[in-house]
Amino acid sequence: MRQIIAGTAGHIDHGKTALVRALTGIDTDRLDEEKRRGISIDIGFAHLDLSDLRVALIDVPGHEKFIKNMLAGVTGIDFVLFTVAANESIKPQTREHFDICRLLGIQSGIVALTKCDLVDEDTLGVARLEIEDFVKNSFLQNAPIIPVSSVTGAGLDTLRAAMTRIARARASRDATQFFRMPVDRSFLMPGFGSIVTGTVLSGAVRLEDELELYPSGESVRVRGIQVQTEEVETAVAGQRAALNITGAAAEKLTRGSTLGSKRIFAATTMIDGLLDLLPSAKPLKNGSPVHFHAGTAEAPGEVRTLENIPVVEPGAKAMVRIVLKKPMLLLPSDRFIIRMFSPVVTIGGGEVLDCDPPRRLSRAKLLARAHKIASSSLSERLSFLVSEAPEGIPISHLAGRSGLRPEKILASLPPETHRFDGWLMHDTIAKARLSRWKDHLAAFHKAKPLLRGIGKEELRRDLAKAPMRTFEALLALDKQFVLEGEFVRLASHKLAMQDEEREASLRIEAAFEKAGLQAPVLSEVLAACGVDQTRARTLLQMLLRSGSLVRFSEDLILHNTAARSLKQTLATRKGQRFSVGDFKDWTGVSRKYAIPLLEWLDRERITRRDGDARIVI
Repeated sequence: MRQIIAGTAGHIDHGKTALVRALTGIDTDRLDEEKRRGISIDIGFAHLDLSDLRVALIDVPGHEKFIKNMLAGVTGIDFVLFTVAANESIKPQTREHFDICRLLGIQSGIVALTKCDLVDEDTLGVARLEIEDFVKNSFLQNAPIIPVSSVTGAGLDTLRAAMTRIARARASRDATQFFRMPVDRSFLMPGFGSIVTGTVLSGAVRLEDELELYPSGESVRVRGIQVQTEEVETAVAGQRAALNITGAAAEKLTRGSTLGSKRIFAATTMIDGLLDLLPSAKPLKNGSPVHFHAGTAEAPGEVRTLENIPVVEPGAKAMVRIVLKKPMLLLPSDRFIIRMFSPVVTIGGGEVLDCDPPRRLSRAKLLARAHKIASSSLSERLSFLVSEAPEGIPISHLAGRSGLRPEKILASLPPETHRFDGWLMHDTIAKARLSRWKDHLAAFHKAKPLLRGIGKEELRRDLAKAPMRTFEALLALDKQFVLEGEFVRLASHKLAMQDEEREASLRIEAAFEKAGLQAPVLSEVLAACGVDQTRARTLLQMLLRSGSLVRFSEDLILHNTAARSLKQTLATRKGQRFSVGDFKDWTGVSRKYAIPLLEWLDRERITRRDGDARIVI
């Protein structure tokens, strides 16, 4: 059965709870205090079956003191059941609830003109005219206005029919993306443990899924799932769900936290967004403190205008940065509400543009950036975010920042984005990086023509965040680079040894080869090779890089034939346990060189240390 979610809204005592009870037979006032005082304090839940549809109803409190509870209730609803009492018409919380629904981007709804049994036809007609004028040019402008009575049942069938039509017109939500469910209620159930409820905003959750609790970061496991009191194996986007979870302390599972896919998202304390300030609000100064609401969460925050204006005027829209006092899980396109710090009234709301904006940019650049993101298509926006990453960006990070799965990101990115096995880099970044490396290599070859090239690690220092495979794939884009083992050179570079340098190189190699395991004095070898010390040391580096010579430690260099001979000496003693003294007897080397040789043999897995001795593997 397809599920649609509706939420009530309207002034206190305009019959929201009574209407839900008349439609469903369910009393959503579950708290003793609610029954004692005769008002709704917290959100309540009911459901109504309409043919092949099930409407999950979230009943919200209407009192001004409980607006934050109301905000938690209208998160993720498909349409609003907006109540106006015929005997009172438009009241203060009628206006505030209406503003909240509009700011949250709710697209459709029905106006229930309640308590019609208490007024005559003329009064009912006046109330209807007042409502039509009130909702003019809003998302409720063409909504049906249906007189109803929860006492006599008048109009309820007409209301059910209208709810059926609006529910059928709503498109199903995308269940293929990552899972997110803001928690709006949590409690302990004897024999089961922790239960949390909420509206599944995106994706799907299945039995035994491992999830993450945001912003605390704790891992939890799903032990059971209910959708409208029915045990199920999967809950998907657009459904109300109750999850039995384990892995987190009960005090962590509070309203305001969010259950989401594991190791995907990151909570944030700063967003850039588009703010819509209500006409009824006072001018909003730069740096004003506010109460920030998104999903079921609330946090103190500070609004900083990106526009070059001292205040945001009532009724105006503005690009803003909001800095939060505590982290929340927010994603682009999420809607938010801001309320004044004192008195606590709703003054505006808007849409998140970026949940991980840069911190060190001028206001003018941040403003231009916000406008660009707001006016871009998905493909353009993703490409722009990739272009901002000077070393590229892992696709997993972009997924967590956008809420999109990697396959969706890859399908949406334009051709100018390079894909390097899980790493993304914009073409402009790649070209700039290759150009810089080319200049660096050209200068290196000019200064050190005898060296084959630069070590890979040295060249990729300014690409340190990216994996080595990304660095190598980036080099492969330009045929002017040649990767040889651990070194990189330009294809145009050829070793240009003069005759005297070639002869000096042969003298150095011969000196080490003749010495065997009795390492020669390096300074004496270089002094006797026939070229100046600078070129002699360059020739030494060439021999080391080519493998002709092997460096065992800072002070010990041997010819590779000596290294092979040493391995062969040990090969005939496989399984034998020996001491450092034994090794000195076998090789004839002093303790000064025996220790670095043995450590090299350990690294080569020819020997294994066993206490004060070693064993030939």
